[in-house]
Amino acid sequence: MRSKIRLERRHLPKLTPAKNYFAALAGTIIYQQLSGRAATAIFRRFRELFPGKHFPKAREVLALREAQFRAAGLSVQKARYLRDLASRFLNGTIKTRSFAKLSDETIKQKLLIVKGIGPWSADMFLIFALNRPDVLPTEDLGIKKGFQKVFSLRRLPSARTMIHLAAPYRGRRTLLSLYLWQTVDNSASAADAPRPRPGEPW
Repeated sequence: MRSKIRLERRHLPKLTPAKNYFAALAGTIIYQQLSGRAATAIFRRFRELFPGKHFPKAREVLALREAQFRAAGLSVQKARYLRDLASRFLNGTIKTRSFAKLSDETIKQKLLIVKGIGPWSADMFLIFALNRPDVLPTEDLGIKKGFQKVFSLRRLPSARTMIHLAAPYRGRRTLLSLYLWQTVDNSASAADAPRPRPGEPW
């Protein structure tokens, strides 16, 4: 098993905080269970439903018809998720202005009430939208494969094993996650682990 990894930020993708939290969460829902290429195409078509504008506001998403969601390539289920997200932004259930003062776990609990937002989606939001420094998305297949490769494991690790192996990096587990993803990307396995990435147009 490899000894402690030397994490150097300059060798890893640069994270930039999202300016639009609704867009970031909607993008995370769109990216679920899809390869990066397919998700990017659907995301682009969804944006094209609102020509000449920035990412649509919650009320604009609620105004979309089922046929418009389908035209963008979104399933009935994902359309339902996006509507629920938009409703919760409009009714104040999700108050993103308070996020800067909240812990990672508190934010996750607030997001998990949204249909379609599970632990994986919440972790992606914490990493790619809020740039929180100590996030380890143990449900992500790319992270599991990264641990398996880097630590020479015989099989994909359990969440408990990953948390144990990541203990020396507490406080910097986001950097560890980026390192593990990069390792999997370099071995041409990234398509097995769809996720938002730095630089997505959110």
